[in-house]
Amino acid sequence: MKEKGAGVWYFYGMLIFLILWQAAASWLQLPIIPSPGIVLVNLLHIFLPQIAVHGLYSLWRIVAGVLVAVLIGVPLGLCMGYFSKWDRLLSPLVYLTYPIPKIALLPVVMLLLGLGEGAKILMIFLIVVFQVIVAVRDGVKGIPKETYYPLYSLGAGFTDIFRDILIPASMPKFLTALRVAMATAVSVLFFTETFGTQYGMGYFIMDAWLRVNYLEMYSGIVVLSTIGLILFGTIDYLERKLCGWQYK
Repeated sequence: MKEKGAGVWYFYGMLIFLILWQAAASWLQLPIIPSPGIVLVNLLHIFLPQIAVHGLYSLWRIVAGVLVAVLIGVPLGLCMGYFSKWDRLLSPLVYLTYPIPKIALLPVVMLLLGLGEGAKILMIFLIVVFQVIVAVRDGVKGIPKETYYPLYSLGAGFTDIFRDILIPASMPKFLTALRVAMATAVSVLFFTETFGTQYGMGYFIMDAWLRVNYLEMYSGIVVLSTIGLILFGTIDYLERKLCGWQYK
C-alpha cells in the first residue's frame, strides 16, 4: 500500500508541474516556451531514434560514478565512525578537500584522464563520495555506546557489529546524503557532457539549443528530469525497504 501511495503522489506532482508549465506557455505565448503537449508529442517521435542513446549514456555515467562512490565511501565512513584513530587521521583530509568546488577540478580531471568516460565518471564520484563518507561517519558516531554492550557480551565479532548495528543505523543518513548529492551530480554531468563527447543529455540539449530547436531542447530537458525522477524514486524505494523501522 505504501508503494502504491508513493506512486500516486509522484503522479500528482507531475500533474501539477504540467499544469504550471501549460499556464506559463499560454500566458507568455513565446516560441522559447512551448506547451507541454507539443513537447511530449515531439518526444514520442524522436525518443527512440535520437534521444534514447543519449539518455542511456547519461544514466550509465551517473550509476557508475555513484556506485564507485558508495563502494569506497561507505567502508571509509563506517571505519571513521567506529574507530576514533581512523577519524582523527582522515577527517582533516576530508575537511580539506570536501569544500573545493568539484566543477573547478574539471580542467584538471580532463587533462589527466582526457575527454572520455573516465573524466565524467570521476566527476560524479568526487561529488558523491564526500557526502557519503561524512553522512555514514556521523550516523555511526550517533549510535550510543550502550548499544554495543549486549553484542560484546554475547561474543559478537567485528563483522557482527558492522552487519547488525553500524550499517542499519547509518543507512538513513547515507540515503539522505545520496539523495542530496544526486541532484548536484546530475547538474555537473550536464556540464561535463558539453565537452568532448557526442553522447549524453548535456550534449543533446546544448546541440538543440545551438540549432534553435526548442522542441528538441525541451524534449531533452524532460528526459533528463525523468532520469532524475527515476533515481530519486529508486532511493525512496530503497529507504522504505531498508529503513522500514523508521515508518513503524
